[in-house]
Amino acid sequence: MDDHPLFREGLAAAIDLDDHFTVVAEAASGEAALTETARTDPDLVVMDLCLPGISGIEATRRLLTAHPHLRIMVMTMSEDDDSLLAAMRAGAHGYLLKGALREEVLRALHTVARGGAVFGPQMTERLSALFAAFGRTPAKEAFPTLTARERDILDLLAAGLTYRQIAQRLCVVEKTVRNHVGAIFSKLQVHDRAAAIVRARDAGLGPQPQ
Repeated sequence: MDDHPLFREGLAAAIDLDDHFTVVAEAASGEAALTETARTDPDLVVMDLCLPGISGIEATRRLLTAHPHLRIMVMTMSEDDDSLLAAMRAGAHGYLLKGALREEVLRALHTVARGGAVFGPQMTERLSALFAAFGRTPAKEAFPTLTARERDILDLLAAGLTYRQIAQRLCVVEKTVRNHVGAIFSKLQVHDRAAAIVRARDAGLGPQPQ
């Protein structure tokens, strides 16, 4: 599922050359990914993060809710920690950057299809550092009323990102971010961004003191 036709078609052609895989559908948007998955019932989906309409993160979350058996591998240009964590929270089983070689992509697909998890070599050190820092209270436990997307946005707020930067990071429009922030304020019973950030950092979100 990718909105760039040349990349999507090239990837599909490379995958089709492997005797173990058959490409049953392609999609250029998050909504189309949901529709095509419902129509074809694949075993494995390759998902970009930045898609028109709903993001790849949200599409991943919805697909796994509707099709728990599905395996999803993310292929993206985004190599930042927030995107990696958001993909993992959504349930992705693998995360590769688009610069990966064909052989690396196919090995990852085979591993994910067999039930394993794959994260490209560029992401391994990031994961190790992130897991080492996870000794604090998980946001899901601290804020059980927030949705997964609201927790992602609160995390980015706590990291100091502006609404526009958050919108760009999550591949949504700024108005959508503001709507989510309004819901976050209501659920946390705070009246402004500063108070929300204090609550978030107390729960372990955002940058932590060394």
